[in-house]
Amino acid sequence: MMKPSKIVCVGRNYAAHAAELNNPIPAEPLLFIKPPSSLASLPNVAIPTQQGACHHELELAVQVGERLRRVTPQRALEALCQVTLALDLTLRDVQDKLKQQGQPWERAKAFDGACVLAPWLPITDSAALQSATFELYCDAQLRQQGDAQQMLLPIAELVAHISHVFTLEPGDIVLTGTPAGVGPLTVGQQLDLHLHIAGQSYQWQGQVQAND
Repeated sequence: MMKPSKIVCVGRNYAAHAAELNNPIPAEPLLFIKPPSSLASLPNVAIPTQQGACHHELELAVQVGERLRRVTPQRALEALCQVTLALDLTLRDVQDKLKQQGQPWERAKAFDGACVLAPWLPITDSAALQSATFELYCDAQLRQQGDAQQMLLPIAELVAHISHVFTLEPGDIVLTGTPAGVGPLTVGQQLDLHLHIAGQSYQWQGQVQAND
């Protein structure tokens, strides 16, 4: 298993999600980084409970298998080796305060356990990535439903763009943005994550726990 040097995330890559938070769509991708210490694995979804609301943001995640620096979209697509779903956990009240103060978001998005991954799946058909769909259920109620075809910047173009900002090393992870439907998590909730890709369907479960 390759260890990432960083997890690169993109904000507002789905128009409906930007709209639900009353955020404008940026002229270029809104990038931020989570450290490897933020990684966690299903079924454990551990959230801070003393810092206001912690929101789920379900995203399609891809892993880079080769070093990428200033590459084309086609080259970026060819270098992707694994795919899964990720929960980009966000301390929303903290983030809102940071935004008001013009400060970066790390306190809201880079805490320990803030990037929860389902098991990785090998990419056998890179072209199928852009037709993937996915859902998140909280206590059997549909919360988020995503379609990669609705991304404002498709996966290949996104990874290529990132490679012109940061060199991507083997093992690095890219979170491709969250669709509409983000909302608060509560301790004890049962989460069901569904991914449909390349004619196959996958399902994983998680349990929300306190992490204080």
